[in-house]
Amino acid sequence: MRRQAVRLIGLVAAAALAAGCAAEQKATGGGSGAVAGVTDTTIRVGGILTKTSASGYSTKDAEIGARARFQRANEAGGVHGRKIEFVGAEDDNQDAAKGDAAAKKLVQKDRVFALVPVHAPNFGGATFLEQQGVPWFGWATGPQWCGTKTGFGYNGCLAPQPGAGSQTWWGNQMAELIGGSAGKSVYIQTTDSSGSKYGGKTISQSFQAAGFKLAGFNSGLPAAAPPPDWLPYVNKIMTSNGGKAPDLVVSIIAGTKFNTGLYSALKKAGYKGLLSDATSYDAAILKDPATAQALEGVIAAPMFEPFESDAPQIAQLKADVEKTAPGTALTQHVAIGYWAADIFLKVLEQTGKDLTREKFLAAANGSFTYENPGFGRIQYPKNHTEPNGCGALVRLEGGAFKVAKNMKCFDNVPLK
Repeated sequence: MRRQAVRLIGLVAAAALAAGCAAEQKATGGGSGAVAGVTDTTIRVGGILTKTSASGYSTKDAEIGARARFQRANEAGGVHGRKIEFVGAEDDNQDAAKGDAAAKKLVQKDRVFALVPVHAPNFGGATFLEQQGVPWFGWATGPQWCGTKTGFGYNGCLAPQPGAGSQTWWGNQMAELIGGSAGKSVYIQTTDSSGSKYGGKTISQSFQAAGFKLAGFNSGLPAAAPPPDWLPYVNKIMTSNGGKAPDLVVSIIAGTKFNTGLYSALKKAGYKGLLSDATSYDAAILKDPATAQALEGVIAAPMFEPFESDAPQIAQLKADVEKTAPGTALTQHVAIGYWAADIFLKVLEQTGKDLTREKFLAAANGSFTYENPGFGRIQYPKNHTEPNGCGALVRLEGGAFKVAKNMKCFDNVPLK
């Protein structure tokens, strides 16, 4: 009798252990037939950002933006009854190998369903994620985003192949701002990184398509750190337009230190033309008087509606961020994380309650269209191979950012 009782206790313990393992597998998306990162009530996601880097460039604020958008979705009941379980973002240190390792950790160890946000200029996990069929959403700053079925840039593919659509919005917005491009020249300065050089190529065409004359294109600036002497670069710029300075200088450089150095040197040399880039729309700039002075008058080109806009969608973004992280300074990285998360949620909504990665990707790549005044428009699969063609302009004046041109979308043209 005693022996039977012991055996019964053992059987009960084994059953309990098996049930516990099954429950754990269900919670983590493991087990036969389970969907990684998905339970009846949650969807697990995580991101990869360049939080720290040797150059000082950081996209860490994108985590706040994504978290804010996910929090609002969760408070509204989630998507089809499932709430977003956000495990946070890994730091790739702007190192491709670390980005690849971070992607593998999130997928294989943390068992995430998707990566949101991915905002890293030198992201190295693209090949792994494509092979595994894992969706990833963020800022498509390099060619690794383009031509995939799993990588979803919130603004499309910014490094299209020759013959594919290439953006014209930056050149057209600038032309409208200054009253026309007739007789106006532009000089493009990039670093020697592949992403910067390719970006310079597409931006050059954007301005040429809008009617500007290309005075020069220089991609010899080292990407690792600002040069000790800006004079060689400044001399090229100041004589690029038939021996004189161009009307506009566009900097395709990731980092305030680079742009501060370049613009200060240009102004010291007597440059009176316009200055524009994609990264100088940053509230942190205003905290340092020297940096703010160096960037005074610069026209930044964010690919989202500016925070100074009175659009209801921007008021909602501000409220969401303040609720999630009170006192957070609004940066372009906050916006990028927020809008990447917003698009991910929209795809989840359209996929339906029966959620698998395969069904999610089928919904996203099956003529998916989403328009929002916050970032313009996005269309997949079209925007896997070309940008969404939308952007705004912001000018730094008197120590404050002001909307120069609200968000607007333009038709792309084939990249030459």
